[in-house]
Amino acid sequence: MMEAANAEEIQLRHVEKDVLIPKLMREKAKERCAEKVEAFNHCCRESGLLMAFKCREENSVLKECLTLHYKDPMFFEECKQEYIRDKLEFERTGIPSKNRKQKLPTSM
Repeated sequence: MMEAANAEEIQLRHVEKDVLIPKLMREKAKERCAEKVEAFNHCCRESGLLMAFKCREENSVLKECLTLHYKDPMFFEECKQEYIRDKLEFERTGIPSKNRKQKLPTSM
């Protein structure tokens, strides 16, 4: 259980807590709300200049999904732990996590 102890001891910088972890949260929330992101994007493509008017429903459903994640303390904790694991791995290997694991393209 050494890893968990390490993660707790790590002091995160202000920029990590306020910028980098929220950025990770936004990325992960988009993955978790993928269907709603796709529905909104599809609506925008179909609606052209009228998208602000026509896609209000899709937009509010998407915002609701994302906000649910942003306000979830468990989700923040999960993202924080992932950030710390990546940080420790980078310090150990010198390889950024983006280069270690190939991410799936968001649009198929």
